Amino acid sequence: MSVSQITPTLFLGGADAPLNAALVSQKGITLIVNATLSHACPAYPGVECVRVAVSDLPSARLGDHFDRVAERIHGNRAGGTLVHCAAGMSRSPALVMAYLMRYRGVTLRQAHRWVRDSRPHVRLNVGFWDQLLQYERRLYGKNTVRVAAVDETSAPPSPLMARATAPRRQKNRSTLAPRSPPLTRTSLTTGSHGTTRAPVMTQVNKSRRGTKSSSAKVGTLSPRLSHSNHK
Repeated sequence: MSVSQITPTLFLGGADAPLNAALVSQKGITLIVNATLSHACPAYPGVECVRVAVSDLPSARLGDHFDRVAERIHGNRAGGTLVHCAAGMSRSPALVMAYLMRYRGVTLRQAHRWVRDSRPHVRLNVGFWDQLLQYERRLYGKNTVRVAAVDETSAPPSPLMARATAPRRQKNRSTLAPRSPPLTRTSLTTGSHGTTRAPVMTQVNKSRRGTKSSSAKVGTLSPRLSHSNHK
């Protein structure tokens, strides 16, 4: 999978990206963040490598590295930064989203949209979403998205979910719920016949006096995030 440009100096990719010497040179990469356990950091003159040895499992403590990695990305003024994991779908997008929240002043909802606009196949596991939610609450005192459950066996996936799961199907992965048809409270309950559930990210809605509870329908992200508001 090719490298994806998040900002003019920040790039996101899989384990093949840092091995492409021509790409590293062309993008002016001077810092590589390697979020894998087994892939070696290639040695390039003038290029620093930061290792984040975390597995792609919901129980892995990737959040322990959010501040450190965000600070290193922000402090790299000499050139570009490449953040990668094995496939560029879970660990590295989560680290990039944490950076965007801390240093670009965006919410988790906006950070996810920003990253997904450049790399549509990102699909974080539920544990990393949990840690990002905690990070967002620490930074902003609130959450803009929440984890819900949807039954993937009772109906075919929406175009949005199909696009997110096309490369490979994995357990404990999260996506954004589609706007139409809206998910109901029933669709968020446990199935009666052992139906498995996959976590999805949905927008947090606030209840209003005199209206039905917002939990009856799950909101979604706007069709496209405008980057004009990013610092």
